[in-house]
Amino acid sequence: MRISRLVPDSPASAEFRGWSSAAIAFPAMGSMLGLAGELAQRSLSQPGPLERGIGAERATILDVTNDSRPHASAARTEHRPRGWLRHTAGLFAPKVATAFAPAALERDAGQRLRRVAMAAGDRVRQRVRPSRPLMRTLTVSPGLRLAWRDVPVPPPPGRLGAIVHPVAVATCDLDRALALGATPFALPVGLGHECVAEVLEVGERVTDVRPGQLVVVPFQINCGACPPCRGGRTGNCTAVPPLSMYGFGLGGGHWGGALSDQLLVPFADAMLVPLPGDLEPAAAASVCDNVSDGFCHIAPHLPGLLERDPDTEVLIIAAVTRGSMFSPSVALYAGLAARALGARHVHLVDERRSVRDHAERLSLHAMRPEELRGQAPVPLVVDSSAHPRGLRAALSHTAPDGICTSAGGVYGTARIPAGLLYSRNATYHVGRTHSRAMIPQVLDLMTSGRFHPEAVTTTVAPLDDAPRALRQHYLTDSTKTILTA
Repeated sequence: MRISRLVPDSPASAEFRGWSSAAIAFPAMGSMLGLAGELAQRSLSQPGPLERGIGAERATILDVTNDSRPHASAARTEHRPRGWLRHTAGLFAPKVATAFAPAALERDAGQRLRRVAMAAGDRVRQRVRPSRPLMRTLTVSPGLRLAWRDVPVPPPPGRLGAIVHPVAVATCDLDRALALGATPFALPVGLGHECVAEVLEVGERVTDVRPGQLVVVPFQINCGACPPCRGGRTGNCTAVPPLSMYGFGLGGGHWGGALSDQLLVPFADAMLVPLPGDLEPAAAASVCDNVSDGFCHIAPHLPGLLERDPDTEVLIIAAVTRGSMFSPSVALYAGLAARALGARHVHLVDERRSVRDHAERLSLHAMRPEELRGQAPVPLVVDSSAHPRGLRAALSHTAPDGICTSAGGVYGTARIPAGLLYSRNATYHVGRTHSRAMIPQVLDLMTSGRFHPEAVTTTVAPLDDAPRALRQHYLTDSTKTILTA
């Protein structure tokens, strides 16, 4: 395993002091709210001496290992960002407009809009008569324009809440496409929803966490008390609007993001998971989303399959196109989880050479998509391709009475081989992870020494140098970048 460490080109970057997020919307309504939000943010935020945009600057990569083999972070594939015109036009495409808006607005649409209105009103009041200090937030606009902005710190947490300070933040597999303007989520947007944080302040009714404690922060907002939360379906909490989450701005409910000096957690006892003392924050930074996502496609199914056949094979399908913008960490985490839970034969498919090399170093059997032709179907298949073609390949290679589980994608529709699935009596599951429910299981497996998600990390960089490090991550095929305090 080889990790690169990113360091600033000049001492000037040491002047950076913080980081935050907030803004993603769904097509039509979302795009207009997002554009309006940018105008409001430009007029209401205070750039100050700390604000800095990142254009064409480059960062220096320092190798911290003796491994000379090629690795994911060394990939030189260049991805191109979309400018304002192309990005905005893409948001209004018919297929994009129906991708996520129905789910996001199927209930509590009024509550979602009220939250946005309250946040806008609070920003205006803080601009006119400031009552709270400022913190820094990192935003990205079309054209991959990354900039720090000064915004007010969150309000007091309330009786059930907490204020936390992120100390290790990870990129998500979706982040590259999001930042480049190639998703249904309107830019500008704040960045970051995977983190480990330090608790700064708790409400009077919070009993399970305390100031100074390190915690894993689920990216989904959940109350812990509604029927879905009590049943472990924390990603569908009914106390908040659908798809309420950090780091997705307006589309996620305007909860802020992990790239910030402070983050408000509305239900501290229900959400925050203490970090075991023997785990480093950087190792667990992605546990709240991508690691749990990879784990949830394996853990519920593999043990039973192994009981029936100890030689059960696992097939994981990642990118089926060479130019895929989506990082492969979920696929690699799924492979590591399968090996940790006892699978002897784990195959990972990806068109990108750097990803296949990385998979081989993790003791996974790497394949190109064309090598699937003629391969026998297997009992457990994971689709992490984020592409309709990858989904079809995964379903077609699911064995009789087998299970195909998909991480989905940002496409609206896909054709599936329904007759084949029916004939094979196969099970197909697609959906998001229930982050808070999965986190304790993942941490237990990590503390046992059997599961090492840090082996997927390709770049570690200082939080103060986040704009430079993230720009490099977005433009190349780096797998996982961790930003640490």
